[in-house]
Amino acid sequence: MEKTWRWFGKKDTITLTMLRQIGVEGIVTALHDVPNGEVWTLDAINDLKQYIESFGLRWSVVESLPVSESIKYGGKEREQLLKNYRTSLENLGKAGLKTVCYNFMPVIDWVRTDLYKKHEDGTMTLYFDKVRFAYFDLKILKREGADKEYSAKELGAVQELDTRITEAEKEELIQTIIVKTQGFINGNIKEGDQQPVELFKYLLKLYDGIDSNQLRENMKYFLESVIPTAEEYGVNLCVHPDDPPFAVFGLPRIVGGADDIEWLLNAVDSPNNGLTFCAGSLSASLSNNVPELAKNFAKRTHFVHLRSTDVDENGNFVEASHLEGRGHLIEVVRIFEKENPNLPMRIDHGKLMLDDVDKTYHPGYSFLGRMFALAQVSGIIATVKNELNH
Repeated sequence: MEKTWRWFGKKDTITLTMLRQIGVEGIVTALHDVPNGEVWTLDAINDLKQYIESFGLRWSVVESLPVSESIKYGGKEREQLLKNYRTSLENLGKAGLKTVCYNFMPVIDWVRTDLYKKHEDGTMTLYFDKVRFAYFDLKILKREGADKEYSAKELGAVQELDTRITEAEKEELIQTIIVKTQGFINGNIKEGDQQPVELFKYLLKLYDGIDSNQLRENMKYFLESVIPTAEEYGVNLCVHPDDPPFAVFGLPRIVGGADDIEWLLNAVDSPNNGLTFCAGSLSASLSNNVPELAKNFAKRTHFVHLRSTDVDENGNFVEASHLEGRGHLIEVVRIFEKENPNLPMRIDHGKLMLDDVDKTYHPGYSFLGRMFALAQVSGIIATVKNELNH
């Protein structure tokens, strides 16, 4: 597997010089300054590509070329946005960039309720607490009909939490769920936006009447529009699974497990229509057997995210060590090295540890925490390669 690293461009405080020193081979990045839906020009792509190559690295994966909301819900701007997307794919292909990761999650990308969950060893990591998530949905967002989506036990826990939660904790929930974890990814809501809860409500409203079947139809429409361009220019599109892999805020999510993945790969049956295999996202559902999914979809996987989670019986989950948890990364690496070797792989989500704390890193994208995980996974890869060679 090629060892890659998600890097947020020339303004990233983690420099390419640093990445060369820790064994990174390829870079995963995007044109983060280009607003969603606008064309990525060939000049801008080549400029960043040449900058990366000047440090002895290569731009291995585009993560991501965002799919605009209007494409997902089928808005009036869809055709122009699809045209722009095809042009960007064409330019990426002409520049020699052949792997493009994207997602089809409506409104909100990955969801957590705590960015600083402390472990016994003093490190901190990301955490999803079902009750605090429900509290945000019911008491802060006040989404109509939300109470029907939670159990009586969860509703009771929300009421109990309401008696003791502070205003500061409420504000932190808002920042964690819909601001700090979203702005640097999809740009729908970003730090500094006024009234983020009202803006989030507006975005949710765009999906009124869109159920999972309709979202699937919209995704198929997207794939039918862009895959021919991807085929022509030799670009592999690979969708990232939903994180977490279940419905949130009444929004459908359609890339959560085996049936969903089977459907999307068959929707447009082309080798250029593939999967980003994220062991972490998939492991957050107790119904997913991650190694089994890796076996079933290895041949249609173009990019791998290696991280893992631990999930409790209440549906809460936490980022686990890269050597532990439901992601079973040792077995996942073994499967990919055997079935589809040489794929780009990046460490996903690292602990906050040592000098990472109080830095301005994006949530989940610390330096030392990811470096530590990269060392762990490098050892896994070396061991698996040794097994296969002997």
